[in-house]
Amino acid sequence: MKLMKVTDPDKVMEIINEHFLALESENLPIDRAGGRCLAEPIKAPEDVPGFDRSTVDGYAVAARDTFGASESIPAMLECIGEVFMGREAPPIKSGQCCLVHTGGMLPENADAVVMVEDTDLTGTMLQIFRQVAPAENVIHRGEDLKKGDPALLKGHRLRAPEIGMLASLGITTVNVHRCPLVGFFSSGDELVPYNTAVLEPARIRDSNAPALLYLAGQYGASFKYGGILPDHFETFLEESRAMLREADLLVFSGGSSVGSRDYTARTMQELGEPGLLVEGISIQPGKPTLLADCGGKPVLGLPGHPVSALNIFAIFGKAIIDRLAGWEKPGFEMAVRATLTRNISSRSGRTDYVRVKLEKNGDGIRAVPVFGRSGMLRTLAEADGLLVVPPASEGLSAGEIVDVKIWE
Repeated sequence: MKLMKVTDPDKVMEIINEHFLALESENLPIDRAGGRCLAEPIKAPEDVPGFDRSTVDGYAVAARDTFGASESIPAMLECIGEVFMGREAPPIKSGQCCLVHTGGMLPENADAVVMVEDTDLTGTMLQIFRQVAPAENVIHRGEDLKKGDPALLKGHRLRAPEIGMLASLGITTVNVHRCPLVGFFSSGDELVPYNTAVLEPARIRDSNAPALLYLAGQYGASFKYGGILPDHFETFLEESRAMLREADLLVFSGGSSVGSRDYTARTMQELGEPGLLVEGISIQPGKPTLLADCGGKPVLGLPGHPVSALNIFAIFGKAIIDRLAGWEKPGFEMAVRATLTRNISSRSGRTDYVRVKLEKNGDGIRAVPVFGRSGMLRTLAEADGLLVVPPASEGLSAGEIVDVKIWE
């Protein structure tokens, strides 16, 4: 029997970045570009904000007219009116002030704003009970962005804040990388479609397909499901080749038989050069994972057991999708710090991902390991997330503070 050659998880990430490139770009209106990554940098076409504006409700003043003001000796200024929102402010002279609202334009000759709660208006005379410094409660023209400044870098993923900023700059279309299309097959003669009502003896429903396709959508990809491949090599290869012509990433969820895994590896070698790159990963669960570069397109072979399949796709499938989508900033994962409730053993040299559920108590959050075999879906449903036991460690001890990666 051939021994499996395993690759370190960090090395697998390096292979993904070395072999695969971001997809081509397209121009999209900003209201359809959410979740996409910029294919080129964006510079500010104008100053932001475009005028000096107040950050509070108060009175626009020349700061020097308030020097020495206090509750016992207030400064006295003439209020000449109000700055209406969306209208240009009238200028003020020395000894004058003007009512201004949050976001309103500062009048000419004003360089600060006194908060309304530090004043008292009687007729047109304003008493000021606290002095202000120049630029206090003011944001200046171009303080956020000056015309020509880098607004967003190439590879930046567009979220709601970025889309709002683009809209404020008058940018209505952006050049973004195309959304990756994931082609997905399950394999194994023991599988039947997940919507099968009554199971025949020795058959199991394909639970991996809907779960993995959901994850692909969560990671920003579109997907196409090709169904269940039989344990027949010619059919396996023919249908895989057809799917790869459409897809940017081809994913196999392997059957439990040795033959099925052999078909996946042989198919990867046939689909394009250089072929198979990774024959196994030093990780638990998910060791029998395959990765290939087939003519520049990534092909990922997942173990058939649901826990292993979801674990691997959440780590390496996501990394491939991010790479294809053009995301150049490393992803930060949602994590919670918690206290481990029991010891976890691990083998040195292997990265272990342990399923845990989170519980709140008076002392904070506890991480409770959920143990079970890799085919037990119940352990996935009970878990809130995963914690990582690094390869240099031989385990974790009860009472340790750990970071738990939250399931998508």
